[in-house]
Amino acid sequence: MNKQTSGTKLTEVRVEDAIGMRLAHDLTRIVPGEFKGRLFKKGHIVTESDIPKLLDIGKEHIYIMELGEGELHEDDAALRMAQAFTGEGITLSEPHEGKVSLKSGMLGLAQIDGALVESINRLGEIALATVRNHTVVKPGNPIASTRVIPLFVEESKVAGVEKLAAAYREQHDGRSPLSIRPFKPFRIGLLTTGGEVFSGRIQDKFGPAVRSKAAEYGSEVIEQRFAPDDRHTIVKEIHYLLAAGYDMILVTGGMSVDPDDRTPAAISEAGTDVVSYGTPMLPGSMLLMGYLKGVPILGLPGCVMHDPYTSFDVLLPRILAGDTITRDDIVTMGYGGLLGC
Repeated sequence: MNKQTSGTKLTEVRVEDAIGMRLAHDLTRIVPGEFKGRLFKKGHIVTESDIPKLLDIGKEHIYIMELGEGELHEDDAALRMAQAFTGEGITLSEPHEGKVSLKSGMLGLAQIDGALVESINRLGEIALATVRNHTVVKPGNPIASTRVIPLFVEESKVAGVEKLAAAYREQHDGRSPLSIRPFKPFRIGLLTTGGEVFSGRIQDKFGPAVRSKAAEYGSEVIEQRFAPDDRHTIVKEIHYLLAAGYDMILVTGGMSVDPDDRTPAAISEAGTDVVSYGTPMLPGSMLLMGYLKGVPILGLPGCVMHDPYTSFDVLLPRILAGDTITRDDIVTMGYGGLLGC
């Protein structure tokens, strides 16, 4: 049986009669709970021994395809779209069932233009799925996938994708719409406040938690100092860490609104340009973000000690990737800011 759509000719052939013919598309084998993957690749020449395997996956017929003028097979289209987005630090998978994955080749922060992704998906019959902007990715993590919905698509659709990607590069000094920004190794100074820790009455738990989080991104807490709940002492210690030349200053403890919590006022008194005291994220709403003579300084709330993911985990990788955090950045973090759910 012949089937023709938009210039593409599909010829349906019984599997028993298909020996020596080339498959028009990938064929997938699924064993529930055990396996899902490609059984035969597009272009595979059917042999007599393949017939039982084809029947086992419910294929009594296969299609031989002859593309019409101006049309692309799903694999070729997906690959061209992926190549339009690839940039430094991104690797591509082989086309498979009309899909190509773009994977990170490094540890870093994904930078993705959401508006452009939406524009591409409005073209129809093609799909671009990505992780969220500012997602931390490790080597091998997927950041995006291109997909063609039908078995074949008009080349003009793919050309439209390529045009949008090229325009983005032109407007952004050659940067790809999908890119990975590496983290800079920061030398961090840590100040832990609180009379109970300063006196040795209780064990410090901020230090190990902060050291572990910084190490995940290739940074290091070089020095940790301790101060009682005294505003003047905290100011003095902050100035000490600034003079020591650290790339970032973290101040922990005393960040609530209790009368005996002196840390926020001390950070401000030290000369900090406070971007925001408080964030629309939970846990971690009492975090303070600011800059002291250009050096990022953060006041960390108690949840950083025990919650696996807080506002600090949102801001830290962005700072390490080179972002300067603004008030507008903080305001927009309420959408998706329920972190502990």
